[in-house]
Amino acid sequence: MPLDPRAKRLLDIIAAAPTAAGRPTPHAMRQTIIELAHVADAHDVPIWRREDRDIPGPGGPLPIRIYSPRPQTAGLSPALIYLHGGTGVFGSIETHDGLCRLIANESGCRVISVEYRLAPEHKFPAAVEDSREAARWTFEHCTDLGIDPRRIAIGGDSAGATLATVVCQLERSSGLEFALQVLLCPVTDIRADTESRRLFSQGYFFDIATLNWALEHYMPDGADVLDPRLSPLRSKDLRRLPAAHIHTAEFDPFRDEGEAYADALGRAAVPVRRWRHDGMIHHFYCLAGFIPRSRQVIKAAGEAIREALTRSRGQI
Repeated sequence: MPLDPRAKRLLDIIAAAPTAAGRPTPHAMRQTIIELAHVADAHDVPIWRREDRDIPGPGGPLPIRIYSPRPQTAGLSPALIYLHGGTGVFGSIETHDGLCRLIANESGCRVISVEYRLAPEHKFPAAVEDSREAARWTFEHCTDLGIDPRRIAIGGDSAGATLATVVCQLERSSGLEFALQVLLCPVTDIRADTESRRLFSQGYFFDIATLNWALEHYMPDGADVLDPRLSPLRSKDLRRLPAAHIHTAEFDPFRDEGEAYADALGRAAVPVRRWRHDGMIHHFYCLAGFIPRSRQVIKAAGEAIREALTRSRGQI
């Protein structure tokens, strides 16, 4: 299928925009993503309730934002702990505000968006530690939050999806029983050599050069690229993980490794549902204000989450 016309239009705009000479700084990249969110994020999404608060984190106060859709029934709500993308160097609660509003409304989940620490100020594994702490805090405060502990999902996009599945791997024996993991265009092997990385290495929103730039900031000296906390596809044991919803995009350099992770989970007897979104690019889910089809995809993804969390654990 060809590129979605609106996705192609966005890529054309990006290609025609002037760029500064030399490599961008993390601050400059963060500003670029903020500006993109202002232009292309969904800004017309009402939400019943939104609350900003800080929770205790390994490096100090950890900001979270809780999105609550209008309750449809009495009783405890399902929840989705959400970890934003951005290579561990950029992205924030704010750049993913529209996406989290849409997911909350479509899934019926109380979405808890986490502002984990970013590199290079806080290198790996700071983001992993913050994500784990946010997950533990959510389970510990279910009563206060009005959340059903049997219906807590964890998810994210891009590097946030990586963090989500890493948390699932690290916490599988701790008593944190996630009902579902929701992975949007996950990066599962940072040194993968795949057809999609070769085909879409540049000119499709997220370049491989950007990934390599980000890794230089994210990884401390001596970090092992095969560490499953960086490359969860490299884990030697994927058994006993939560059921998974895995979404990939046709024109995404990380498409093949996301699909490889779905295959690996299936071989480990983990229930998996998977979608490849034809015509879409990496980060499309945060571009719903510019690419109309993105909103349709998020709506369907939210409905799938809603359906999964009304069933018993392990059924997707």
